[in-house]
Amino acid sequence: MRVLFPYSTQMAGYDFGPSHPMRPERFTLAVDLMQAYGLLHAEDAPPANGPAARVVSPEPASAEDLLTVHSQAYIEVVVAASEGGGGFFPRRGIGAGDTPAFHRMHEVSALICGGTIAALRSVVEGDVRRSMSVAGGLHHAMPERAAGFCVYNDPAVAIAVMLRDHPGLRVAYVDIDAHHGDGVEAVFATNPDVLTISVHESGRYLFPGTGAVLDTGIGAGKGFAINVPLPPLADDACYRLVLREVIAPALEAFAPDVIVAQCGSDTLHTDPLTHLALTLPGYAHLVRGLVEVADKVCSGRICATGGGGYDAYVGTPRAWTLLLAALLGVDPPPALPEAWRERVSGITEKVAPAGLLEDSFTRLPGIAEQTGAETASVVERVRGASPLLRG
Repeated sequence: MRVLFPYSTQMAGYDFGPSHPMRPERFTLAVDLMQAYGLLHAEDAPPANGPAARVVSPEPASAEDLLTVHSQAYIEVVVAASEGGGGFFPRRGIGAGDTPAFHRMHEVSALICGGTIAALRSVVEGDVRRSMSVAGGLHHAMPERAAGFCVYNDPAVAIAVMLRDHPGLRVAYVDIDAHHGDGVEAVFATNPDVLTISVHESGRYLFPGTGAVLDTGIGAGKGFAINVPLPPLADDACYRLVLREVIAPALEAFAPDVIVAQCGSDTLHTDPLTHLALTLPGYAHLVRGLVEVADKVCSGRICATGGGGYDAYVGTPRAWTLLLAALLGVDPPPALPEAWRERVSGITEKVAPAGLLEDSFTRLPGIAEQTGAETASVVERVRGASPLLRG
């Protein structure tokens, strides 16, 4: 399976500082692990051992591309913040707090946007059937402001650019990040050519506090947004239920030309900022399920991105390696490469796990039953609220 992987080491410049939870290591260590497994190959060299994604150097998103989603006034603020660095006074969501300014903020954010545009374009225009933008998935940014660690909304920009360049295209956006995909949903809330599905921890407990079952789109886009707010401690079984009863049938009913999947790994039970209970085997099952649905409904055309993931040194790199493996249709060896383990141990000063899927998680009695029942209730309400799921 040919998979495109737009990536540049310069993307690691998306860095809010050492005390911020959004660490670039979440994807740089993932890329290191992918390389250690032989799952990536250079643009000018064939794969050495079996299927591997082709790494290409993306260009930054142009001003014209950014303007498909973001306003000129907001882009000017980002540029000014880039020049002012950490001393930038809070404006349009940039400043002290979630999204502090940093040097070259505009340039690095535009580069990540360009990577996701390149990844999606390659699928839409038939160069490959699958692609991955590992540094992308910054789904909270709004047209006029930054939010939730996100400066430019690369999934929304990539989708908007493809809609501009390919009139009539139908895109399904599936967001499995622990946080509601509010920015992407807001951008396309009135557009019936874009279906947004967000499966997230309920906004009653987690930022951004949105994404209720009855939020199903606006105007012409009514019925083309689906939100599945999960209870805290929702586990592997809960996600299997949502995949089977909501995601798969909604995608079959909508019949997209391409799927964009935001695959944030902050759903893992080890994540320090969220309250969900997905295991690494559960995450692997979920992303493989998304790939299988893409094979069924749109000839396998899927563009995956990263997103949130605050277990940045151990959980997220393994999760996104499992994501790339799903796109490639391969099963990496279960033992983690020793060189990678040593590097992680050196950073964390803890013994790194030995296995790709190694994941110990013990539940208190009765919790699985309770969260399962709550999730089933949410799914029933989602199916009742969505015209696509009511048939």
